[in-house]
Amino acid sequence: MPDSETGTLAVTGDPAADDLLNSNPLALLIGMLLDQQVPMEWAFRGPATLLERLGSLDASAIAAMDPDLFVATCRTKPAVHRFPASMAKRIQALCQHIVDNYDGDAGLVWRTAASGADLHGRLVALPGYGDEKSMIFTAILAKRMGVAPDGWQEAAGPFSDDTPRSVADIDGPDALATVREWKKAQKAEGKNKQQ
Repeated sequence: MPDSETGTLAVTGDPAADDLLNSNPLALLIGMLLDQQVPMEWAFRGPATLLERLGSLDASAIAAMDPDLFVATCRTKPAVHRFPASMAKRIQALCQHIVDNYDGDAGLVWRTAASGADLHGRLVALPGYGDEKSMIFTAILAKRMGVAPDGWQEAAGPFSDDTPRSVADIDGPDALATVREWKKAQKAEGKNKQQ
């Protein structure tokens, strides 16, 4: 995201947690990582919970933490996820990847991407990110953070359109409700988020 701006993502119901997502690249990556098998608000509130417990969100520090201690940090109630132990391992792996490939600066994942395809490739390479998660994250960057490299629409696939189908389309409570209704309708019709 541009250094002088913050994004417009508003999904947690907590302004401070949303501000963290919109201004801290590592928080945004961790929130997206946690966005599975739990409500979106819970997943994207996870980075703020970690910040409270750790005092900072630093990829190098998290990667270097004793794994058992980090699991305990994630497991403490309220837990950062429904499956705190497995997600703790994924968060540490993500942070280690950022240390190894981006000098510990999560924002370099997109700030140095040459194109939408390059960005998508970098996201897919992140531990815990698959193809769909990477497409959604590309759409978040373009729609909510003002980071739209050439070809981002192709990289984001169906998540680049105006259909309210994912977290990339959420800028407040009304949008969250709209996305939830759309997902519910898709599920009722036996369709997924990409259809």
